[in-house]
Amino acid sequence: MALKKVEISATQKDGYTIEVKSRQHVSIVDQPQAGGGKDLGPTPLEYLFVSLSGCIITIGHIVARQQNLPIRNISVRVEGDLNTDILMGKSTETRPGFSGIKVITTIDGDMTKEEKEKFLHLVDSRCPISDNIANITPIELVVE
Repeated sequence: MALKKVEISATQKDGYTIEVKSRQHVSIVDQPQAGGGKDLGPTPLEYLFVSLSGCIITIGHIVARQQNLPIRNISVRVEGDLNTDILMGKSTETRPGFSGIKVITTIDGDMTKEEKEKFLHLVDSRCPISDNIANITPIELVVE
């Protein structure tokens, strides 16, 4: 079994602006101005979709290379709806997460629609982000 530890650190900078460090990379998380932020970066919700789309494309590239598939390009659009009243503390009627997530994928390759669908399902079955969204993953909250 090949285990890989993934770790990031995040620090609030100013208001809703958060600096995230991952290896040698720095990312900014923020809220739109209408939500009280400075709009300096994607929201945490948008980063979830960034992670999912990035994983689908990356694993797609790996699978295509491993199986020598005639795929030139993969593009992904992700969308979902959630009740913001929950995260704002105005309601507890539903869960705070997305009610569903749709991954719209365009695969540029010499394959039938059925072959592309089979490929996409294989990719999804190997994507750690998709797996963590679709299945319960224990989260341990620790205060230092």
